Amino acid sequence: MKIKHAINLHKALTFWVILGLMILYQNFSLGPWVYLALHSTYGYLWLIKDRLYPDKQWEQDISIAGGVFGFGLVSLYWIAPFILISSGIIPSLPLVATAISLNILGIFLHYVSDAQKYYTLKYKEGLITEGLFERCRNTNYLGEILIYSSFALLTQHWLPFLILGGFISMVFIPNMLKKDQSLSRYPEFADYKRHSGLLFPLLFVPKTTNSEKVTPAA
Repeated sequence: MKIKHAINLHKALTFWVILGLMILYQNFSLGPWVYLALHSTYGYLWLIKDRLYPDKQWEQDISIAGGVFGFGLVSLYWIAPFILISSGIIPSLPLVATAISLNILGIFLHYVSDAQKYYTLKYKEGLITEGLFERCRNTNYLGEILIYSSFALLTQHWLPFLILGGFISMVFIPNMLKKDQSLSRYPEFADYKRHSGLLFPLLFVPKTTNSEKVTPAA
């Protein structure tokens, strides 16, 4: 099986897991409904993305045991809706608005940057230094962090933030550093790295123009 099979199964089940928790705890207040809409829509958009422009890193073959472990790992994200629904927490309207705004921004950054990367590399190999990647080398990861931050925000609990922090430190950052190492084979990467952030965009660092580049001695 491939890594994506475990991830895709989790995304497909998210709607039913959250709805099941709502039925189990008879909690149909605003918070759970908003959470259900945000998290399940994100999951189904992921499945559409995988169909239209899949990410190569999730195409790797793994064992059945590895797939079970991977599914269990991403299922830690279901702790957030469990806390929200089982505790009866009622998020304030400003908090709900903030979470929705973060989620929309994250969805845009995540899925649009993945589409840009997929279709650019499909027709042209090399560095992608424009569009959503001009000032940030990992816009897709930034979007994903904003998405899961919006979920954690609705719970008003520290544990979902801790879980997200674990994924950032153990999965996202190592992948970003591995990507940087791979891209360093391009001679123009050093200049690109100077005016782009690893995770957050560097908006006020000027790009090096052709006239400013030092010409090597003959």
